Amino acid sequence: MDHNLGLELVRVTEAAALSCARWMGRGDKNAADQAAVTAMRRVFDIVDIQGMVVIGEGERDEAPMLYIGESVGSGKGPEVDIALDPLECTNSVAYGRPNALSVIALAERGSLLHAPDTYMEKIAVGPTAASVIDLNRSVEENLKAIAEAKGYELEDLTVVVLDRPRHEALIQRIRRTGARIHLIPDGDVAAAIATAIDSTGVDALLGIGGAPEGVLAAAALRCLGGAIQGKLLFRSDEERDRARKMGIEDHAKVYTERDLARGDHIVFATTGVTDGDLLPGVRFHAGGADTHSMVMRLHTGTIRTIRTQHRFHHEPSYNR
Repeated sequence: MDHNLGLELVRVTEAAALSCARWMGRGDKNAADQAAVTAMRRVFDIVDIQGMVVIGEGERDEAPMLYIGESVGSGKGPEVDIALDPLECTNSVAYGRPNALSVIALAERGSLLHAPDTYMEKIAVGPTAASVIDLNRSVEENLKAIAEAKGYELEDLTVVVLDRPRHEALIQRIRRTGARIHLIPDGDVAAAIATAIDSTGVDALLGIGGAPEGVLAAAALRCLGGAIQGKLLFRSDEERDRARKMGIEDHAKVYTERDLARGDHIVFATTGVTDGDLLPGVRFHAGGADTHSMVMRLHTGTIRTIRTQHRFHHEPSYNR
């Protein structure tokens, strides 16, 4: 794949972030999401790929654009799978909370898991502990193994967990080990990626989140050398039936990052919308705005952080 493709994807996530960031704190998550979707879809047209959305805004009858199965890109260039979330954490933007991102993962055609929109039990870590986690083991065993791999005492570990009623028992078990807990209102994609970046101070992610978000996190963690394991947790027979139609037969399977995001040419790009553990959010100022993004390529091992200064009178119409 063209080495400039990652930077082209950053232009797409920047457009989505700039468009939806205007809605921060205004209490309308649907308007924020629609702004991100519209901007992302428009800018995709100038990216030289033959892309197929495998994780997007929903089925074709549920979403007018960026739906599963939609073709994106200019129609030139490589055939690729696209997993995306124009606005990960809509509530975070609507209510001025942290960790909202615009996210895209790209890989060779057939490389990204067509994950159903259901729950997934997850554990994610950075490179140092990538080889020691096992979702089939207990919480206590995993945390002990992570601490040993990192040369920490258990009391020094920081574990991120989504602040949800379903995690009450998990939180109590983590507390009994002595590990520290960082509860987040939303945003387990950012939290999973943060486990692989030392400066964030995050050592592990545990708990139940969305399955599509697990694929996005896996793509980033492949690039960063981290690891994620996940098990699908269906909430209804309808979700099981949808999974079968998407080719998922083994409902008890524990997926690793290499199952969720296969291939050797993964590209991952993200731009911060609101401030978070991973990236600062959009900063508006007179005549423009600043964005902070991250782009990674598995093939080359490069990880770039990009600060872009946007001057709106010079920018395309999606930023106005």
